[in-house]
Amino acid sequence: MDTRYIRHFLEVARAGSFAGAARRLDIDPSLVSRSVSTLEAALGARLFQRTTRKLSLTEAGKIYLGRVGPLLEEMEAIHAELRESDRMVRGRLCISASVAFGYACIVPHLSEFAKQFPEIDLVLKFDDRNLDLVEERVDLAIRLAPSLDIDVIATKLMDTHYRLYASPAYAEEHGLPVQPENLSDHTLVSFDLPGFRNLWMSRGSQGEVQELSIKPAFLISNALALKEAVVRGIGIGIMADWLVRDELESGYLIDVFPERHWAATSFESAAWLLYPSRSYLPRKTRVAIDFFRQRIAAN
Repeated sequence: MDTRYIRHFLEVARAGSFAGAARRLDIDPSLVSRSVSTLEAALGARLFQRTTRKLSLTEAGKIYLGRVGPLLEEMEAIHAELRESDRMVRGRLCISASVAFGYACIVPHLSEFAKQFPEIDLVLKFDDRNLDLVEERVDLAIRLAPSLDIDVIATKLMDTHYRLYASPAYAEEHGLPVQPENLSDHTLVSFDLPGFRNLWMSRGSQGEVQELSIKPAFLISNALALKEAVVRGIGIGIMADWLVRDELESGYLIDVFPERHWAATSFESAAWLLYPSRSYLPRKTRVAIDFFRQRIAAN
């Protein structure tokens, strides 16, 4: 049995259509359709129920997918491991992250990554949606969350902390709050996300937590736009520490309460490295994990 037919079947099952599988495989849809038909004829079983509107797995197809998928992945992993044992790391590597995290934490290291791994063809998908790792052919994703409960392998990249920031221009014109409760006298800028719109929490150096009802003058959905608004002196904003490192060092932003941590829903937050659950992790993914862990977490 030509394993190409099985691979095409797996891609159709994951994409939910022949056209979607063809796009992911970068081949003609008719070739995918012929592969599946050939596989069905060899097995003597129908794997997909086809209608004009929908393509779905038959019971036989579900059983075949559950049994043959892991076997094919294991076989391909063995082949890849043998190929990589005495060769330079190479191949397509797709990394997914939010727009702001990609811009602030990944892009600055791309030149060094390219120098170290010139044979890796890097594909960067910066999107504020949580992309499906399998559907989008993502090898490595970075997600920001207190914790994760999803069907992937996850390892913590770094802890993240939120603080309040203002520009020197804003501080000169309006002053800065002395105590957290003084924020009601200031213009506030916040994320347009549940939890950020009306309640901020502040934790002091002794662990004491204070909840503050807030009414932001500006709600912004994009972290880069929010940072730009605060840098331009529009108001005091709540942002993650990794987003504003350069602006703090250059003096474009001031940490309003440097001794306090801030949050909307939880003080425990982190950046996580995610990759699809599989028995074998390709060498290209391993070197990328090690590289970005060293560069990003060290900053």
